[in-house]
Amino acid sequence: MDQDIAVSVRDLDKVYRLYKKPRDRIRDSFGWKRKGEKLYEERFALNKVNIEIHKGETVGIIGTNGSGKSTLLKAITGVITPTAGEVEVNGRISALLELGAGFNMEYNGIENVYLNGTMMGFTEEEIDRRLQAILDFADIGDYVYQPCKTYSSGMFVRLAFAVAINIDPEILIVDEALSVGDVFFQAKCYRKFEEFKAQGRTILFVSHDLSNISKYCDRVYLLNKGVMLGEGTPKKMIDAYKKVLVGQYDGVEQEMSEDGTDVKALEYGDGRAVISDCFITDENGVRTTSVIKGSEFTVHMQVELKEDLPEPIFASSFKNVKGVEITGTNTMLEKAFLRPGKKGEVLEITFTQRMTLQGGEYLVSLGCTGYERDDFVVYHRLYDVMRVTVVSDKDTVGYYDMETKIEVHEVHEGREDRTDHT
Repeated sequence: MDQDIAVSVRDLDKVYRLYKKPRDRIRDSFGWKRKGEKLYEERFALNKVNIEIHKGETVGIIGTNGSGKSTLLKAITGVITPTAGEVEVNGRISALLELGAGFNMEYNGIENVYLNGTMMGFTEEEIDRRLQAILDFADIGDYVYQPCKTYSSGMFVRLAFAVAINIDPEILIVDEALSVGDVFFQAKCYRKFEEFKAQGRTILFVSHDLSNISKYCDRVYLLNKGVMLGEGTPKKMIDAYKKVLVGQYDGVEQEMSEDGTDVKALEYGDGRAVISDCFITDENGVRTTSVIKGSEFTVHMQVELKEDLPEPIFASSFKNVKGVEITGTNTMLEKAFLRPGKKGEVLEITFTQRMTLQGGEYLVSLGCTGYERDDFVVYHRLYDVMRVTVVSDKDTVGYYDMETKIEVHEVHEGREDRTDHT
């Protein structure tokens, strides 16, 4: 195995036997079956999966529920034995998988820290040296002396993550567990992620939060029904994942360059409505691809209805060039169009708003979707169909300028001088 590789998975299969009746499992174990009788069906949780993660990378794994993400992580960490294939890990690994995994519910928090540390190969003296850092990070107070069966889910994840990151791992694996913690703890964990990345540690990250996948991951793998559909930049794989979600995946699209040039729109839908035209106008109604920060502008889309639609929804959203979805809205949220659409109608939808994004390059996506018998349906979507440049002479921190008004008061004895800065 190349020393630059942290994790290598080759042709990995994991097959589970699904028995029709509980007693069939026992019969199969003892070989009690008639000739030709089939007691179970085989279900592939993973089918010929290959991944390769280099040291120092932060790699995401995305996919729908039941796609095999957690099974893959369990195979990498040795929790389960693959049916076929090879898994190689180069480095000390720490994993935060299922909530409470590796904890004895009758033990208190301190006892579980030592239990987990011992399972990871540490001596009691080594755990002693790390104990205070673990307790400080978990920050669950005197509950650490109480049995874990009395913990809330938030306490579980705090203690488990504190143990996982303070045993000096070279490879950290996290499976969606951070969604349980409160917002302050999540922020603390992501700061630790950034610290690990700066130190050249390897992180394997499973999450349904696509914004965090875009923000933290160098590469992303897309799994679906146990099959690896592809790997690439977060933007490319998230776009493909969105097509999987609505059952319209037909392969990974060519990706866009990092600086936002050579944009190729991702287009799909069942064709019952077609976005036939789109453009942006400035505050004077002039078509443009540049908008001055602080000014009013309008996104226009024209939609032709090819069939009667129960209640179409028209949407517009903005992403940055890394694929992070920053803002968006639609006619259902705005209560702007709440009626059926008739075959043959041509509708022009306009989204007029004030530009408060920071200066830079952004991509506009448009969509026409709807709900039919509680099923979400995509009639036509155009991701990254337009590029817009925000021109600004003052940028604040983050994605948005909140148009803050600042007042500074200088207080002297007996009087107050006020200096306003807007």
